[in-house]
Amino acid sequence: MSSHDTHTKGLLLTAFGGLTLTVDIPLIRLAHGEAWTILLLRTGCTLAAALIMWTIWRSFSKNAPQLIPGWSGLIVAAIYGLGAIAFITGVYNTSTANLVFILAFTTMFAALLSWVFLKERPRPLTFAALAMMIVGVAIIVGDSVGTGHLFGDLMALCSAFLIACAITISRASGKDMGFTSLIGVVLPFGLAALMVSKTGFQVEAPWWIILNGAVIMPVAFFCLAAGPKYISGPEVAMFYLLETVLAPVWVWMIFAETPTRNSLIGGGILIVTLVAHSLWQLHEGRKRRGDLAVQHPA
Repeated sequence: MSSHDTHTKGLLLTAFGGLTLTVDIPLIRLAHGEAWTILLLRTGCTLAAALIMWTIWRSFSKNAPQLIPGWSGLIVAAIYGLGAIAFITGVYNTSTANLVFILAFTTMFAALLSWVFLKERPRPLTFAALAMMIVGVAIIVGDSVGTGHLFGDLMALCSAFLIACAITISRASGKDMGFTSLIGVVLPFGLAALMVSKTGFQVEAPWWIILNGAVIMPVAFFCLAAGPKYISGPEVAMFYLLETVLAPVWVWMIFAETPTRNSLIGGGILIVTLVAHSLWQLHEGRKRRGDLAVQHPA
């Protein structure tokens, strides 16, 4: 397969994963259930699907990645689990637009953590992008003060930070964490099972959340995780933004939930900044590869 065909395959695979992920929040909302019940169903189905996928992989190949590779894998799984709890809490305590706009901050959290712990100093333009994103998040969160959405916004920010922590530890370990994020749902699944045993099972349309946990989440994360094999990191990051852009659109179409003016302003700042920064990174990566090709021709 030529490099052009490989790149095209990566773009299609990652675009499919990004598009699939955009229906996550609408499906959660369509289930019309209590938060702990939704968390129980979503994580239980995701865990079952991951174990089935891994078992089938192992039956065909002995090179299947470990579910939890060592102590670093255990830490990453726990962090992903905490992130899932924060995410569901955010879904039920703030608007969809606020949630996905703030989750877009994950990229910049990852850049800061890589600087602190991996000694990968960001370039000046990255600092400028970070400053703009802080402004965008401040506008969104500031709009929620006094409306009852502030707690949900903070949970979304916690979820973004936890995901960035998991990404940083995964990079530092150098281990294959492909299944670790899926197995990490054991923590929220156990907590949700405990809470549901006290509050009771409360969901009107469980099939939506079963579809989400058993199909949507495994497919989306598998495609997005496989993307870096074929295309660059900045290109993959851009497809994560599809949820930021499209999830509020689906929720608006289905539930008539219109984002506030400040939410749109702050979200617009986040999206424009992230896209511009990703395009710049992509340009810099191509420039470096071109320089290496000139210095070391085949």
